Parts: sequence; C-alpha cells; structure tokens
Amino acid sequence: MKTVEVKTGHKYNILIGHDIISDVGKYIREVTDAVRAAVVSDSNVAPIYAERVIDSLKSSGFETSLFIFEAGEERKRLSTIEKMYMHFFEHNITRTDIVVALGGGVTGDMAGFASASYLRGIDFVQIPTTLLSQVDSSVGGKTGVDLPTGKNLVGAFHQPNVVVIDPETLNTLPEKFFHDGMGEVIKYGCIRSRSLFERLETDSVTVDDMIYESVSIKRDVVEKDELDTGERAILNFGHTFGHALEKLHGYSGITHGEAVGLGALILTEITEKKGITEKGTALRIRRLLEKYNMPTETEFSLADIISATRGDKKSSGKSLNFIFLRSIGDCFIQKIKFAEIPEFFGL
Repeated sequence: MKTVEVKTGHKYNILIGHDIISDVGKYIREVTDAVRAAVVSDSNVAPIYAERVIDSLKSSGFETSLFIFEAGEERKRLSTIEKMYMHFFEHNITRTDIVVALGGGVTGDMAGFASASYLRGIDFVQIPTTLLSQVDSSVGGKTGVDLPTGKNLVGAFHQPNVVVIDPETLNTLPEKFFHDGMGEVIKYGCIRSRSLFERLETDSVTVDDMIYESVSIKRDVVEKDELDTGERAILNFGHTFGHALEKLHGYSGITHGEAVGLGALILTEITEKKGITEKGTALRIRRLLEKYNMPTETEFSLADIISATRGDKKSSGKSLNFIFLRSIGDCFIQKIKFAEIPEFFGL
C-alpha cells in the first residue's frame, strides 16, 4: 500500500492499495472516534460495494446506515442534498459522527458538501471507485452541487479525514468511464508532468502509477493553495470550456472527463495558432484522446462554448481565468477581461 500525505490545514492521508476496500473500516476507525457512519452511494455502486464496506465498518464498531441516490450528474442537485440531510437526521447522525462517500465524483462532491453543511460541519471520508474520482475529485477538499446555470456553483471546501483508493474497484467500471477518468490523467500530464504524458503516449505507465502520480501532483498544488486563490487554478486546465460543453449538453451525453479533454484540445488548438503554445502540442493531445476513445470534435461552435462560460466560478471581477500551455508539462494562468474574450478568440 502506498500513502500520500496531504498537509493542508486539516491533514490527512491518501491510501492506495489493492483490496483495501475490504478493510476500510479499520482505516476509518484510525481517523475518527465516531459512533455512527452514514454511507452515501449511488444506484450503480451500492449494489457492488456497499455491503462489503458496511460489514467492514460494523466490524470496526460503527453503527451504520446507507443512503442511495439515483446515479447520474443530473442528480447532483440541492434536492438530493436535502434528502441526504433527512437521512442523517433520521439516523441520528451527530456532529461527532462521520459520512462515508462511496462512489465516483458526483457521490464524493455531494456527500462532501452535505457533510460540510449539515450541523455546520461533520467529518467525512472518501472511497472513490472511478478512475476520475481516484485521480482527481476525491483529493483537495472541493465539494459541491450544480445549478441549472452551471457546474459546482454551490459548494464548500471540506477536506476528508482519509481517502481510501482501491484500484481493484476499476475492474467493475464500464470502459467508457475508465476512459472518462483518462481526461483528468491527461490533464495532469499537460500541466505538470511531461514524463507522465510521454508514458501515456508509449503505454509505459500502469494504472497504479497514474493514480499515484496524479494525486501527488494535485497534493503538491493544493498544499500551496488550499482555497483556490492562486496556483490551484492550474488544475482547471480544460475545465472552463469543459464545463461549458457539459452545460451545452444538458449534463448528459458527455462525461466530465470527456468534456475536460475536449475543452483542453479546443483551447490548445487556439493558443497554438496564436503562438502561445509550442507547435504540435494540440496534435499530441488529440492523439491521446483518440487513443482512449474520447471525443475530439463537437457539434457546438466556439461562440456557443464561449457564451456558455458565463457564470463560470473561475470568474474574478471583470475577468475569467484561463489555463494555457507553453508546452506539455508547462502551463500558466491567463486572466482575460470579459469584454476582451470575443476578440481574443476571434469572434
């Protein structure tokens, strides 16, 4: 088992190991004195893993309950959070108890936000079961829900007590959603690790290495900027256009990782033409996306995508932050005033 220590204001460990989900109760008991544990999962993951997790929690002395919501990004709404609150109330969850997020990014984001806000904050842990959540969303403490006007516009920073990553859970993940997670892995290669990107190109990196390297990169960035006021913005490479694409698709028909990958490609093609990015970079991103059966084209125009960025939470005053590449592994933050965005993108 590998351990990545995260030294934020609330320190915690990321545990990465095969079959550790069966002993998750032991690892959670090491970081809490809670009496009760409320497990939150979705209708896809709960039938596969909830019983195993609950049995482990019970063997470690927790009184347990299980809240299951219908799977899908479209359920990432305040209406689902309210149902979680009622479950916590009905099962006597107190401020000294704990919430266990079992599932992908939607589950982790919502369970994290519910725990951040219920009784003004209770502890939670992450057991991510998708590649995307293992390499990205389970780490860093960002939690939240979507509004009809945009993704993650309501949320809170709430660091977990521990993150337990079992790569074996990926064996039950549909291929489409494994490829979805590759959108975030490719992002990490683009912004901080030319070596990781090159090993993806040559098939010389294991899944375990992808997880470990991705969370280590995110850990390094989050430790320097926990509340996303500066350098942490680089983790949004591909996300400004990606979130816009998700919005244009009505949050269905394109996954988050697919949207991020496509958003990164569209942006890099533009910055390469403008001489900002090293020539050939966009083609390398395109080829990696194609390699993992991810989309490289969209039915929406650039004008549509730019319009859909309105309300993006990366806005700051009269500007919007974009993340540009100089080359693979080397990125920077570019603030563009809203009034200048159409001209910059040639609209």
